[in-house]
Amino acid sequence: MAKRVMIVDDAAVMRIMLKQLLTKSGYEVAGEAANGADAVAKYPVLKPDFVTMDITMPDMDGIEAVKEILKLDPNAKIIMCSAMGTIDKVKAAILAGAKSFLVKPLQADKVVATLQQVLGQ
Repeated sequence: MAKRVMIVDDAAVMRIMLKQLLTKSGYEVAGEAANGADAVAKYPVLKPDFVTMDITMPDMDGIEAVKEILKLDPNAKIIMCSAMGTIDKVKAAILAGAKSFLVKPLQADKVVATLQQVLGQ
């Protein structure tokens, strides 16, 4: 059975790109969210196997959303995807509980390799 993902990014074009990449790689897109608050609300409904999360978003940023989702599901697998690849942002994301960090622009092979590592495939 295909692993299910929720894609969280405020940029629609980024969500479309990730959706295409993940679908092509054999993953099922369970749903999408345009900000952290939306992601936290949708997570328990969609019950994805993993989440791709942008950091910089309106309403609630990705780091805050990671913390909130982990309160709902301590085993949640969240992979940060951000152009903000600074050491501080990476550290903050990992400390918040993210399993890995991908820097935009995303490279298909890196995305797939990271997902396989995080999902233990």
